[in-house]
Amino acid sequence: MAEKKTLENKYDWAALKIEDVIKILKTDPEKGLSSEEAKKRLKKYGLNQLQKYKKVKWYEVLIRQFVDVLIIILLIAAGIAFAIGEVGDALTILAIVILNGILGFVQEWKAEKAIEALQKMLSPKAKVIRDGKQIEIDSKYIVPGDIVVLQIGDKVPADLRLIEAVNLKADESPLTGESVPVHKSVEPVKPGTPLAAKSSMAWMGTSIVNGVGKGIVVATGMETEFGKIAKLTQTVETNPTPLQRKLAVLGKQLGAISIVISVIVAVVGWIAGKPLLEMFMTGVSLAVAVVPEGLPAVVTITLALGVKAMVRRKVLLRRLQAAEALGSAQVICTDKTGTLTKNEMTVRKIWLPCCEIESTGYGYDPAGHFEIDGKRIDYHKYPDLLELLKTGMICNHAKLIHDEKGWHIQGEPTEAALIVAAYKAWLSVPDLKHYTEFSFNSIRKRMTVIVDEDGKKVAYTKGAPEVIIERCSKILENGKERPLAEEAKQRFIKAYKQMTEHGLSTLALAKRVLPENIKLTEDEVEKELTLLGVVGMIDPPRPEVPPAIELAKKAGIKVIMITGDAPETALAIAKKIGLPAKKAVLGEDLKNMSDEELKELLKEDVIFARTTPENKLRIVTVLQEEGLIVGMTGDGVNDAPALKKADIGIAMGLRGTDVAKEAADVILLDDNFASIIGGVEEGRRQYDNIQKFVRYLLSSNTGEVTAIFLNVILGGPLILLPVQILWMNLITDGMTAVALGVEPAEKGIMERPPRSPKEHILDWKGIAMIVLLGSYIGLATLWLFHHYLEKGGAEAVATAQTMAFTGIIILEKMNVFNFRSLVAPMKVIGFFSNPWLLLAWTVTVASQIAAVYIPFLQDALHTVPLKFEDWALIFAVAVPIFLFVELYKILKWRKNNKNVQ
Repeated sequence: MAEKKTLENKYDWAALKIEDVIKILKTDPEKGLSSEEAKKRLKKYGLNQLQKYKKVKWYEVLIRQFVDVLIIILLIAAGIAFAIGEVGDALTILAIVILNGILGFVQEWKAEKAIEALQKMLSPKAKVIRDGKQIEIDSKYIVPGDIVVLQIGDKVPADLRLIEAVNLKADESPLTGESVPVHKSVEPVKPGTPLAAKSSMAWMGTSIVNGVGKGIVVATGMETEFGKIAKLTQTVETNPTPLQRKLAVLGKQLGAISIVISVIVAVVGWIAGKPLLEMFMTGVSLAVAVVPEGLPAVVTITLALGVKAMVRRKVLLRRLQAAEALGSAQVICTDKTGTLTKNEMTVRKIWLPCCEIESTGYGYDPAGHFEIDGKRIDYHKYPDLLELLKTGMICNHAKLIHDEKGWHIQGEPTEAALIVAAYKAWLSVPDLKHYTEFSFNSIRKRMTVIVDEDGKKVAYTKGAPEVIIERCSKILENGKERPLAEEAKQRFIKAYKQMTEHGLSTLALAKRVLPENIKLTEDEVEKELTLLGVVGMIDPPRPEVPPAIELAKKAGIKVIMITGDAPETALAIAKKIGLPAKKAVLGEDLKNMSDEELKELLKEDVIFARTTPENKLRIVTVLQEEGLIVGMTGDGVNDAPALKKADIGIAMGLRGTDVAKEAADVILLDDNFASIIGGVEEGRRQYDNIQKFVRYLLSSNTGEVTAIFLNVILGGPLILLPVQILWMNLITDGMTAVALGVEPAEKGIMERPPRSPKEHILDWKGIAMIVLLGSYIGLATLWLFHHYLEKGGAEAVATAQTMAFTGIIILEKMNVFNFRSLVAPMKVIGFFSNPWLLLAWTVTVASQIAAVYIPFLQDALHTVPLKFEDWALIFAVAVPIFLFVELYKILKWRKNNKNVQ
């Protein structure tokens, strides 16, 4: 590998002459390498494949489920419970921890397997010349010095220095972001030429869309440009999601609080004269009461249910927490080609000497028509238009194919766009005899096809407008040829320049009926042409993107386009999709810009063009340094480092590269930018619901702590046993908390700004709500306990404990309705809008009734039967906790919405 790296670093292959490349790599362009030499080089350089440094193992995904502060606290609590002989409690806690881990593992491993099914990037076969024969081999066995044969449809298997190129064009969008195929030639470029302009090279992972060629392999595997970006991706650290950070903080806080409260109560009770062992058990009970045992399981289950909801929105999550991170995104940096656009070139404007015509429709589907000034026209009445479209079809190598998958092409997208435009006029490719062709290259910038038409030789030409106009002496107007006057020439020049300014790629078309005895050479044929017009093409935006951009604006999310394409094209697309962009900044301009200058620039309405992977990574990093939660979308290898660095990386599932998918947190199954915004809405709903059940569980636990703490101060017997606390936290609270996790999205969820990264799961309002409601639960429970304790009798303590145990559960079940919305009253959200909560409420209350009356549960939970009047008293104490909060919500809702009809 060392020599390979030396070769790669020492030589600028694109700038070397072919004979020098052959000499350095000791190969033969006609015979290729011998089989023996290929084996030696394979041993020396290794397989031609990308190394997967950090492939996820199943046990790593499993272990990841248990590396959590709350889980660790629960395991410590289980250990303490086991040490003091409470084996049942210890086993219960362990069962919950294991269930939580299995749920998380199943969801994340399913996502990893789904990603493997999506990986279809690199072609497994390649055509090479060895021992003087062309053979087909697995691309992983290709070595430096191999001669690779290229044709339309091939994926380039390694980095190649081209030695033959006939009308060769490559789609390099996965690597560079360029939406327009790149013309290739064998001529060396100037040393130091940017990668996107190295026309003498073909890069691993790109596709051949036109022509044929040959190339010498100069780099394989991780030494290719493709591999270098994969290597860069692997050096980028993955940041924890906002939810992971917030839950970690909450876990540490709860752990510290549980220890402090437990120690204080145990010491106070011991000083008050209670037995040390009893107070130690009480301290353990409090520690268990403070930490919501069900919280990790409820969070995992809620996020797991959210995975299915995301898939319905065509979003696949690789990590459970990715949904919440997507919901909190403040900035989305998006690639253009294939993400905002269809990656399908489309003819949009046609300039004719008589008029300018618009072509409607999207992509390669030939549905559409022609318009002038917004009004549909009958193309039969425009012979000039039909002649131009016919020329575009004949001077062409592309094919338009329709099958069960829809419309797609074979060949170059620019040429395919001309065929689609002709199909809109119901033209078909004429069956003509071809005499010869003068192919397009970067020097000629034009292509001519000579055919036999009605016994005459006719030349059909297309190419760069500035090249074609200099070879025209006539112009076709209203079906008649006339001399090309200076005035018409200037109108033509103005027309194509305006198209270019609007981000359109332009092609001029011309024809010539050749004299009978003409020599069929370039110089003789390509002159005295008749100018037909010019077409303006663009890779059109996806039709669903503009409304998605508008919704992102309402949601307070800034969208920044970062593309490898030209600035004019990027600005034109930005305008079409409604993205505010006053200027386009080139990637090379960022080199001379400090981080502070870039931070100021990012506050403006700006897009970035001609960017490199390093540029994208830097932009994401600078945004994160500003404290913003950043999403990055993309599909190419060039997007992968930034995808991994971003808080939420979003890769395209259909056309995304392996490297991009492996770097991402989220994969779009339909490559649809609009699905991202749907994912944001789902992520916001999930976070809202996590906030709701965290507050609900903590208010319940606060009630338990209040009751136990005050009871110790008052000197009463144990009010709640450890096993009863576990029953409450795991069985009854957990079920209703999960039901809160599927609460529907609240109205206006996408019309509020994103959450601040500094915002905690619990703010001061949330803490106040927890304390107030928890205090009521605790005090009401304490009153019920002592009210029955004062009655005396042989079973007074058992009855009082059962009343306290049952009372606190019913209080918590009434309290759960307060958390269906943190602001809206029940009449706004609808009492029956979450049937799962009503079902969970019914089941948990029924479970508590069973706990009171079924013998084996009575023995396990230390309960005794209650009378009807006992239940009536419990509900009389419990109902006010809902009524008072509901009244407060109604009054506040009316005040805040008094002007809303």
